[in-house]
Amino acid sequence: MADIFLTNTLSRKKEKFTPQGKEVKLYTCGPTVYHFAHIGNLRNSIFNDILRRTLEFNSLDVNHVMNIT
Repeated sequence: MADIFLTNTLSRKKEKFTPQGKEVKLYTCGPTVYHFAHIGNLRNSIFNDILRRTLEFNSLDVNHVMNIT
């Protein structure tokens, strides 16, 4: 598996992602659609998709749940 670094928003530092097993549980906030879609709505979804695909590419099983309101 390639090294994956993510920013820890609590410490504000980049940290190496180390899975605790073969499965990664990923919970993300989906779109809150209340008006026309714009680039801000799409940015979140695109990042979530790229993160999930990166984890899967590195041979991890991803259980991805997205909240949609």
